Amino acid sequence: MKTILPIEVDSEIMSGAPVFRGTRVPVQSLFEYLEDDMSLDKFLECFPTVRREDAIAVLEHSKNEFLAEAQA
Repeated sequence: MKTILPIEVDSEIMSGAPVFRGTRVPVQSLFEYLEDDMSLDKFLECFPTVRREDAIAVLEHSKNEFLAEAQA
């Protein structure tokens, strides 16, 4: 079953960078916050238009893709 991610890509929004659906928040920002040792809660506090369940869905998808690649 294919998961529908809460991400959209539109050349009119943030120059086509993947953003959280319905926002102008680049998905890359989530990973940058985590890489900089900031928590998911801090990310959500700084970007209140992103829903917690959407951020978790992106992280879960990334984890699953990584694990699938590692097992291949």
